[in-house]
Amino acid sequence: MKRAASILLMIVSFALYASAQAADVQRPADAGPHEYTLEDLYRIALSRSEKIKISEEDLFIAERDKDKSMAFLLPRLSAFGEHTRFSEEKTIAGSAGSFTIQPESSSSWGLRLNQSISLGGREITSFRISKKGIESSRYDLYAVREDYIIRVSESYYDVLKAKKGLDIARANVDRLVKYRDEANTRLRVGEVSKTAVLRAEGELSGAQSEMIRAGNVLDLAKAVLARVAGISGGYDIKEKEFSSQNYADIGDLDTADPHKQTAFAERAEIKSGGIQKNIAEDRVRFAKGAYWPSLSVEGVYLGRDENPSSSFFSDESLYGLLRVDIPLFEGGLRRAEVRESEAKKRQTEFLYEDIKKTISIEVEAAYLDLKTQAGILKSLEDQLRFARDNYDAVTKQFAFGLASSIDVIDANTLLVDSERQLSRAQYDYQLAALRLKRATGMLLKEVNGKL
Repeated sequence: MKRAASILLMIVSFALYASAQAADVQRPADAGPHEYTLEDLYRIALSRSEKIKISEEDLFIAERDKDKSMAFLLPRLSAFGEHTRFSEEKTIAGSAGSFTIQPESSSSWGLRLNQSISLGGREITSFRISKKGIESSRYDLYAVREDYIIRVSESYYDVLKAKKGLDIARANVDRLVKYRDEANTRLRVGEVSKTAVLRAEGELSGAQSEMIRAGNVLDLAKAVLARVAGISGGYDIKEKEFSSQNYADIGDLDTADPHKQTAFAERAEIKSGGIQKNIAEDRVRFAKGAYWPSLSVEGVYLGRDENPSSSFFSDESLYGLLRVDIPLFEGGLRRAEVRESEAKKRQTEFLYEDIKKTISIEVEAAYLDLKTQAGILKSLEDQLRFARDNYDAVTKQFAFGLASSIDVIDANTLLVDSERQLSRAQYDYQLAALRLKRATGMLLKEVNGKL
């Protein structure tokens, strides 16, 4: 019995141990901060941004305005009731007996179905305006989303620039440490003076300060990106491999005119402005509709009760009412409303033309910026290649005593500046390409295709 109990205990212990080991195997190791691609940030920002949610609420409000306009096209049904108690009952005597002229109490109740419309079609015009308002709000929401994508992109590339700047600063510190150590070695053998070592120490101290500053810039850029994209906690971003060929198809035209034509056809602001022009025309019709008569149709069921009731008392009735209201004089209100709506219509037309001109300049600026960045990028790639070759040659010459410490510092400074300028140019080029897509109204369409 004891032996069987011991065997059972061993089996249970082994099972518990195996379960614990399996749990340890399945438990994920610390994978570090979450890594986001640019498309991940787009997806998160579009779902969490407060500015986008505000615009979505504007669309919801526009849809409710349509519901309110639709309500004026439908008849209204209402119920009513009242009870009256008088101070005393009054009667009057006649040849056929007494008649009640004031009962002790009376009650009435009923249903009323009524519909009022303007013969000028104001209700229909209002409903048409509300439908166009929904369409305009959709385009406004599209434009807000596209603007926010550019904002996320700018913050994303700011982080990449800061990361690259920190990497360059660290590499600079490593080179200067190596140079200082080599200068110390040559000082001990008497090949250089103390000045070379002091200069190396000074340059290294400045590089270390620059590395600290670059780290703080990176922390701030990541905080801004987290706020814009709506993420929290520790994170990192993933950079896709850069190639200027990826953007060659959008900046290889001789002029910006094709991009402008695309913008005029695709930009949500222009589409929304065109709808606003139509809405302004409808508002003029709505204001002029006030000159027309209004027609009201009403059907009523009325039930009554009196205590005491007279011989001629009718306890229920059913009747219909047709009313025509013809406005004659209202102090110039209608004329003022019509002229106001006409002025707002002219404002909308001016605003539409202003939007088109602004977008045209925006496309031109984005196109030229992309062209500029492409030219700068090519020059800086050559410059960095020359700077690296120069630094390698100077450091080798310094090792053999053929170059001074000043030559090494100058070569290192040129290399650092070239690396920084090229990294900025690469990110500026990619951002310029996105801005051109935004200017032409194609950015969000492309992003939606990837998400």
